Amino acid sequence: MGNKICYPAVFQKEDVGYSVWVPDIQGCVSQGDNFEDAVKYITEAIGICIEDDLERGIKPPVPSVPNTIELEENQFVSVVMFDPIEYQKKYSAKSVKKTLTIPGWLNAMSEHENINFSAVLQEALMEKLHLTNNF
Repeated sequence: MGNKICYPAVFQKEDVGYSVWVPDIQGCVSQGDNFEDAVKYITEAIGICIEDDLERGIKPPVPSVPNTIELEENQFVSVVMFDPIEYQKKYSAKSVKKTLTIPGWLNAMSEHENINFSAVLQEALMEKLHLTNNF
């Protein structure tokens, strides 16, 4: 996953706030006391559903064209932008073990200086990917 995905979401005005669901993603439903909250919560629900599907080997669905979604009274479609990278930064603290190979002399010098290999690799990857460490 890499680029932002724009999913059409169906919003339904309720007595208080909105119910909202993404027709393209089975079980992706939420609600909010106001429109802003409904957008925030459905975006989080998209992340949860996509993450769950990926763990089961299912790729994220291709978004529908918004004007092809059938609506009922008191419903409207709004496109919700989902950024998988930002979602992972915010919600995934899971570490992944990597095996790497370096020259023996470099390993010896690094261990002598008590260098933390994981920290150095993370810093180098962040720099290489032009990312900040603010997440």
